[in-house]
Amino acid sequence: MYVPMELVNVLVTTSIGDECLRQITIISPKIKVRDASLLARAEQKGAIASKEQFDGLLAEAEVIYGFRLPKNVIARAPKLKWVQMMSAGVDRFLDSEFLQSSVIMTNVSGVHAAPVGEFVLELMLMFVKQAPLCFHLKQKKEWKWYTPAVLRAKTVGIVGLGSIGREVARLGKAFGMRVVATRRSAERVARARYVDMVLPPEQLQELLADSDFVVLTLPLTSETNRLIGEEELRTMKSTGYLINVARGGIVDEEALIRALNEHWIAGAGLDVFATEPLPADSRLWEFPNVIFSPHVAGSFEGYSLRATELFCNNLRRYLNGKKLLNVINKNKGY
Repeated sequence: MYVPMELVNVLVTTSIGDECLRQITIISPKIKVRDASLLARAEQKGAIASKEQFDGLLAEAEVIYGFRLPKNVIARAPKLKWVQMMSAGVDRFLDSEFLQSSVIMTNVSGVHAAPVGEFVLELMLMFVKQAPLCFHLKQKKEWKWYTPAVLRAKTVGIVGLGSIGREVARLGKAFGMRVVATRRSAERVARARYVDMVLPPEQLQELLADSDFVVLTLPLTSETNRLIGEEELRTMKSTGYLINVARGGIVDEEALIRALNEHWIAGAGLDVFATEPLPADSRLWEFPNVIFSPHVAGSFEGYSLRATELFCNNLRRYLNGKKLLNVINKNKGY
């Protein structure tokens, strides 16, 4: 493990508030915290007037903490040893320059389990209770009786059994659901806590054919890019729903649009998209059986404080030469 220099320059590139900055500062007198959030935001908007000042801060940075990485960060930050991301997904940051560097990257894996798990449960309940129909009837001032369904005894298939997937499994079990899941490390069919059947990735088709709800909770990598395409969507039940709270690139959106248009599946709950914001001309806006949100499933009140707590824990480990938590495997992409 790398032993830090006498004075550790920590550069914060996202606005996190005074209390979070204070929490980082009081860890040790060895830490010098610089808030570059305004400069980072200006650069994202294309402002060049502040580039020289931002370059000066980057040149001295040993640790960077934030949601986004500055452009060409490896070249601009020659002293950089470690990047702590405020997100769980890091696929958009692992370019060739970063992959070839010795800079360590960590994320905040685990922070999103509760909010995203609740979001998935919300979507499943909205579908079985026909909440979109309720909204539609209210807008039309129409009183029309219908019969809701229940989650109990339905099967939720979780693709990716990480911290979020495990929380979805726990909540599904609390509602009396049957839970199946795929796990990348699984070599044979097994069981796990809250999961009736854990399948190897090669048996994804079995999960798709068996599930009333297919929930995507896995990272976007070269292996999972467009994992859910026409073949997979046709394998799902015609009464099944696809829920994506992972990354938009995991789903072939053109195939999904055909699946919705031709009723291969019953509907979709989407928090993420291949292009964000969702383009105004996307057909996904039009389907009444699609519920979506603007990539907010993992957000919650007090997020910055919770993420900073994790960063501070890691920063103490860094100062003491201990192994960091949530280190990203650059080859795997998570």
